[in-house]
Order: sequence, then C-alpha cells, then structure tokens
Amino acid sequence: MDLVLLACLASQSTAMSPQRATSVGPRHDYEVAGSPVSASAIDQQIAAALKEVSAEKIKSNIETLVGFRNRNTTSSTESDLPAETGVLAAAGWLKSQLGSYSQACGGCLEIKEDSFVEQPLAGVPAYRSRIAKPTPIHNMYAVLRGSDPAAARRMYLVTGHYDTRETDVMNTHDPAPGANDDSSGTAVSLEAARVLSRLKFPATLVFLCVAGEEQGLNGSRHLARLAREQSWQLEGVLNNDIVGGDTTPGDPLQDKSRVRVFSEGILPSAPHETIQQWLTLGLDNDTPSRQLAREVLAADRTYFAPGRDAAAAGQRKPFAAVMELRLDRFLRGGDHSSFSAEGFPAIRFTEWRENYNHQHQHVRVENGVEYGDLLKFDDFGYIAQVARLNIATLATLASSPGIPQNVRVATTNLDNNTTLKWDPPSAASGAIHYQIVWRETTANDWQFAADAQKYWVDSQTNIVTLPISKDNVFFGVRACDEFGHCSQAVAPLPERR
Repeated sequence: MDLVLLACLASQSTAMSPQRATSVGPRHDYEVAGSPVSASAIDQQIAAALKEVSAEKIKSNIETLVGFRNRNTTSSTESDLPAETGVLAAAGWLKSQLGSYSQACGGCLEIKEDSFVEQPLAGVPAYRSRIAKPTPIHNMYAVLRGSDPAAARRMYLVTGHYDTRETDVMNTHDPAPGANDDSSGTAVSLEAARVLSRLKFPATLVFLCVAGEEQGLNGSRHLARLAREQSWQLEGVLNNDIVGGDTTPGDPLQDKSRVRVFSEGILPSAPHETIQQWLTLGLDNDTPSRQLAREVLAADRTYFAPGRDAAAAGQRKPFAAVMELRLDRFLRGGDHSSFSAEGFPAIRFTEWRENYNHQHQHVRVENGVEYGDLLKFDDFGYIAQVARLNIATLATLASSPGIPQNVRVATTNLDNNTTLKWDPPSAASGAIHYQIVWRETTANDWQFAADAQKYWVDSQTNIVTLPISKDNVFFGVRACDEFGHCSQAVAPLPERR
C-alpha cells in the first residue's frame, strides 16, 4: 500500500474519531437546543428535613421489630406464641408508633388500618400457596393530607413490609428476625413519617407498612387494589425492601455508596394495542415507573451528588441511586409490583449487594458460616442514607404541580423539528412552569433540558416546537413550581392531525 493511500486512510480515521468530532464543540441539534441536565437548587426545608433523619432512631425501630422474634404473616392464626411476639404484636406496635408521630405534630397524621382475611388458594397445597387457612392480615399506614385543596388529591406513598420468614416459609415459631428483610424498609417508612409529618406539602403523603409480602405480596396487593377501587390519584410509590446495607465481615464487594432502583417497563397486562405502540416507538424505558425512577436520580443529583452541599443535605458522602432496567432481581419479587400491576408508578430500593446467607434463613452456624437475617449485619448509617433519598424524592414530588396530562408529539409532517403538546396536571394550583427534557436513544437518564417558554408556539394551550429531530432522542415534559420542584417527566405519544 503506497504512502499516499495510508495518509488518506489515517486522515479519514481521525475525522471519524468521536474525540475529533467533539473537539470542535456541539454538532447535533439536541446538544445545541438545550442545556445539559443539572442539579436543581437545594430546597432548604428539604435539606433541614434530611438533617433530622436519625440512624439511632432507625436502629431503635429495627431492634423493636426484631424483638417480636418471628413476624411470619401466618403467625396471626397462632394461639400459643409467647406474649408480645408474632406479627399481630408487631402490627399493634407499628400502629402506636405512627400514632406517636401524629401526636408529636398535633394530630397531623390520619392513622389507618387496612385489615382483611387472606384465603388459601383452592386446590393448591399449603406449601405452594403459603397460606394454609384463612389468615388475618393488617396493613398499617398514616396519611399526611396535602395543604392545598386541589393538589391534596395527588398522593405519593412510601412502604416497607414488616412480616418475616426463615427457611421454611410456613414456620411461625423459630426465630425469623428479618433485620434486613424487611425491618430495614419498614424503618425507612417510619422515619419518613416521623420527619415529614413536621412539614406541610401541597400533595398528600402516605406512609405504609404492609404484611403478607413473604406469603405472596398479599398485603400490598390488597392495598393497591383498594387504592384503585377508591380512585386514589397515586402518582408515585416508593418501596423499600432489603435496604440494610448488609455488612458481612470479609466481603469487599459491598458498596455502601450505592442503592439500586428497580422499576417495571411495559405492563404485560396493558392492552395489546398499547404494548405494540410502545414497542414500535421504543418507549419501553419511558413508562411511568421508569420516569419515577429518573426522578429519584434527579433528587440524588440535587442532594447527594459530589460537590453538592453535603452538610445541608444532612450526609457526609455522595450517595448514588443506580437505575436498574428490570422489575426486580432474579427469582425474587417485591411489593412495588402490586402497585405497578394496578397501573400506579412504582419503584423498589434495594441495597447494592445482597448476602443470601442472611435472607430467608434458619438462624444457625453451619460449617463455620453464620446464617440468619440478624441485627448485627445491618448498617444503620446506610439505611439512614436510603431514608434521606426517599424523603428528598417524596418531598420534591409532593411540592411539585403534578404530572402533565395527555402529552403528545405531532407526527403530521416529515421534518427535523419536534412539536410537543400537553394538558396541565389534573390536580394543581398556582403558577406552573414546564420543562422539556430529552436524551439520546442510547441513554438511560435525561441529558438535556430547556424551559418550555423558550420554544412556545402557544403558551395558552401548551404547544412548543423545538429544533430537534424527534427521531434521535426521547422527550419528556415535566411540570415545575416557581421554586423548581418538578414532577416526573411524561413521554409523548404520537398525534397525527
């Protein structure tokens, strides 16, 4: 090969290099039209709330829950348990604990109980149905009503399950402490109730503790169906399950700076036409639950990212939420799926690296290995971080105007512009500012943003036209208040008129 040809090939290789292309500045319409997504301004009220989160109070609550010895849901049918043990004793304590938070805030919380009897599955062996006979189940929750009459219809919920199990899912008598699975998540829900009950938000917050998770998501399924039957406008569910930050001596791979956030893509129960449309458009990662997960990432950027005001955020180190593009882990499930199945946006928080010797195990030492979900393996500082991230997300969303409705993208013409249209949130008052966000089709989180007012076509009917090809990015529309509290984004669907 002669030297001239080699030189030409080298020149072409350099010209096609991404480093070469980016060195001359932005070259793509989606880079020029907006600004890189950045952290929002810290809300000092939220920052103060994060400072109030107490690892010691979380530890105390978990110690109390562990003290009930075995919180198997089916222990509610037993009559021979020692006094102050079992799932019913735990339910009573949870109700009183939520009541104490309400008393501290002058009765600001409505303490509620969702009680029902779960029936065994007809024709299914007990070991498979996990319910051998009619079993009372009690979900305990507290409601902090929104301060704005219109926005109060919107609701955001945080939950954890307080029932436990050991190796035998039907064992109601041997120790099943459940310090991590899921006293840790229950403690997050309790701590969020304690801290946030001192504040007021336009929207309504619900702090939930469910039973029946280990028997088949019984408690959460009943509550989710109740929410659907009663027409709750539930715009976000945060489920915390196994967030104890397992601390196993000698395990160098646990990462205490990360928490996983799981969410569901397209619902299998959705109409076939809907599923087909979303798959055709590539919107399987833009479902309401995935958008809720992205809002956790936004709260993370604001209050936990490196370089932010760590003292104001009430924590010492950066803490990263990692978005997992699946409903849950392999061979496992969680209460968020009950809400997702009813069409509510729902996500799950879980520690970075689980130790399965400390879950669903009969407490024992075998061949030098310690088994059991014991208090000694919990990291209460880590749980406090997870609680702060939940609180920051809940407070931001409850302060926002809510989710834009009927978001569409015009697909009448073949062009390199994008026209978006939407209706206001259905339960909001006050001034609303809209933000357009977008990302490349290969990206997971939002990369760029612009104020809608920069591209208004009609501000009265919420129509914008951006000089960005709709084929190369995914768009979302967020509703924000004057202080910068934004809802999760909504992906547009095609409109041809």
